[in-house]
Amino acid sequence: MNILFVYYVPSGGVETLNRQRSSALKEVNINCHFLYYRKERDLVNDHSAPTFITNDDNEIREILRKGNYGAIIIISDYKSLLRFRNLGYKGKLILEIQGYGPKDIARSELKKAIPYVINYGNGLLNPKTPHITEIFNEFYPDFPKFSFNNCFDSNRFSYQKTPTYNQPIVAWIGRIEDNKNWREFLHIGHRLIHLYNPNIKFYMFEDPTLSTPQERLAFQQLLNQLKLHQNLTIHSNIPHDKMPEYFSAIGESGGFLCSTSKVEGAPYALLEAMSCRCPILTTDSDGVKSSIIHNHTGLYYTLGNISEAVREAEKLMTNQKLRESIRSNALLHLKKNFSPEQYCNHFSEMLASLNVK
Repeated sequence: MNILFVYYVPSGGVETLNRQRSSALKEVNINCHFLYYRKERDLVNDHSAPTFITNDDNEIREILRKGNYGAIIIISDYKSLLRFRNLGYKGKLILEIQGYGPKDIARSELKKAIPYVINYGNGLLNPKTPHITEIFNEFYPDFPKFSFNNCFDSNRFSYQKTPTYNQPIVAWIGRIEDNKNWREFLHIGHRLIHLYNPNIKFYMFEDPTLSTPQERLAFQQLLNQLKLHQNLTIHSNIPHDKMPEYFSAIGESGGFLCSTSKVEGAPYALLEAMSCRCPILTTDSDGVKSSIIHNHTGLYYTLGNISEAVREAEKLMTNQKLRESIRSNALLHLKKNFSPEQYCNHFSEMLASLNVK
């Protein structure tokens, strides 16, 4: 069976998810194809599957004709439910929500999506994100809904032996935009330098094509104001297969991954860090609940509370017993709850319930 996954750009967590599920679903004879409307950078990670980049109706119509798709999963772009029907697709259409950023935007977008979903769709899918599940239940009480964790192959993306680091590295991953809350990370970093260790290193991993000039200017201004240049390294568009080296190094350095997001759907960066024994300090950004359990698989701090973030960060870096228990528990939790096998079972059950043959 062929399934087509549709998204705006081959970047970020959705691209990672697509490559993970392509590999997983092959094991149950489901062939994944991918359509992205555009690309913002030259690098497109290998999906090991047919990958199309076009927003042209005629080209998409030809892809649909040749692909013989049992179902199409459209990620976020609910208006495409009507578009694909107009292009002649008669199979099952599933709208998948991997996160819309702030909760008010998610609510507003999913309200606008109602006529598209009801008239042209066949199912709704989300990765056990609590606020999205609530909105689904409110707006679509009688519509077919599916909710299960994304998959992660912890054998392919895993811990690697690294050189010894003299200073802890604290990392942040995201877009330089408001919801990822980069400002808070810089303030946490500034406080850690002055209260904990002046030599601490900060790594920020980002995609510069996904931020506005205004936001980037604000970022540079705050960086100058807090005088963080000496401690901070910005890593732009690191190839995905290099990231295990970085996560492993961060974990071995005595540092951690710091997630400052206001709202998340199901962040892949946390799963990747967990797989490489890199501990995590995070806000309760909702979508992290299925991966992070406080004092067990990671630590939480209250959004906006810099002092609490610094206290929890120090605990993660100095309490070796807690740190090692979190690193071990996180990996076990990942293997148990996000396995490719589990994802295949849930995905196959979803297709069966929608009579996709």
